[in-house]
Amino acid sequence: MTEGKGVGGIDTRATPGSAGAGLSAPQLGGPAAGPADGELEAPLRGKRMTVNLGPSHPATHGVTRLVVELDGENIEAMKIDIGYLHRGFEKSCENGTWTQVFPYTDRLNYVSSIMNNVGFALGVEKLCRLDIPDRAKYLRVITSEVHRICDHLTLVGAMGMELGAMTVFLYAIEARDLIYDRLAELVGARLTSNYARIGGVARDVPEGWIEKMTKTLDRTRDLVDEIDALLARNRIFIDRTRGTGKVSRELACELGFTGPCLRAAGEPYDIRKAAPYLVYDRLDFDIPVGSNGDNFDRYLMRIEEMRQSDKIIRQCFAQMEPGDIIVRDFRYALPPKPLVYGTIEGLMAHFKLVMEGIKVPAGEVYSYTEAANGELGFYIVSDGGGRPYKLGLRAPGWPMVAGLPYMLKGSLLADLIPTYDSINMIGGEVEQ
Repeated sequence: MTEGKGVGGIDTRATPGSAGAGLSAPQLGGPAAGPADGELEAPLRGKRMTVNLGPSHPATHGVTRLVVELDGENIEAMKIDIGYLHRGFEKSCENGTWTQVFPYTDRLNYVSSIMNNVGFALGVEKLCRLDIPDRAKYLRVITSEVHRICDHLTLVGAMGMELGAMTVFLYAIEARDLIYDRLAELVGARLTSNYARIGGVARDVPEGWIEKMTKTLDRTRDLVDEIDALLARNRIFIDRTRGTGKVSRELACELGFTGPCLRAAGEPYDIRKAAPYLVYDRLDFDIPVGSNGDNFDRYLMRIEEMRQSDKIIRQCFAQMEPGDIIVRDFRYALPPKPLVYGTIEGLMAHFKLVMEGIKVPAGEVYSYTEAANGELGFYIVSDGGGRPYKLGLRAPGWPMVAGLPYMLKGSLLADLIPTYDSINMIGGEVEQ
């Protein structure tokens, strides 16, 4: 065999510039070529990711779409998309009589519907310069505070459940269902009450109701204490809520916060104290105020407000005296059935109120009350007819929803859930 020739006469000698130049035959078991210096330490290329949360999502309750821009697990920006529950509340009210508006208000904050009834009724009565009987005032306060407890129980229960505390949810729903039983006995419905009327309320308490309601309040108070014992010192709950979703007092005021979310940030504004209505000026109760403006303080506000509502209701039971539950002016209130069936005057008054509606004096008014989520305002315009000429709503929940991007910027994605729960976004009032 010729030197330098391999099998088949192929030259195996390396020549300058050839592919094999300077290379030796591979050695089995030799060291592998390693990475270049610093290659392992080089940062991975990354970019922000945009994800959709909702509307078909258990935490956004089927009514909100959150478009979240993430850098890893940190929220860098957020866009809120609402409108999935919009019903055209304001325009619908302009197509019905003043009394026919009440069922529409039920479906604003549907967890505390009587408070919406009362807010609208007070606005119309302000236009009419109408003073209602004392017993009706007490009944409005009692039922409003009962529904405030229902609203806060729903929030605390959902907030606990979505952070893994299922027992808390069961306790909250047990208490709320007991209250709903009492409300059904009084107004005939568990959720959408349609209880208030222009000039008073629809019906008086049935016999023995106050005693049954007092026992229900006793049980509810025990359950609220159980919930607080389970959560207020729970390390997981504290870690997930303290310092998250934080908003300063100045920013909360600038964003238009009211209600428990504003008071959690340190501003002691409550309409029941700042501009008392009905009989709140006759009652002794405290306004809880936080200092941190975080999810934990917003939870504490709800717990303490339920205790204060319990205190208010018991005082109303002690102070309320027998009397009329609605004005006896048949320009505003339906005549009793014996008068409708037995006199022509009663029949005519009934017919005109049902067919034409109450004739509310021409003018405009803004009426506001302290609902479960904050200031519930009705802007009402009348042209003197039987239907609202214009009706505008100041939904208490909307400023808190609009404030979510400010509250969550820089937070972890996991912090979004307790924050969304703590502001109590109710689609019926936010989207109207």
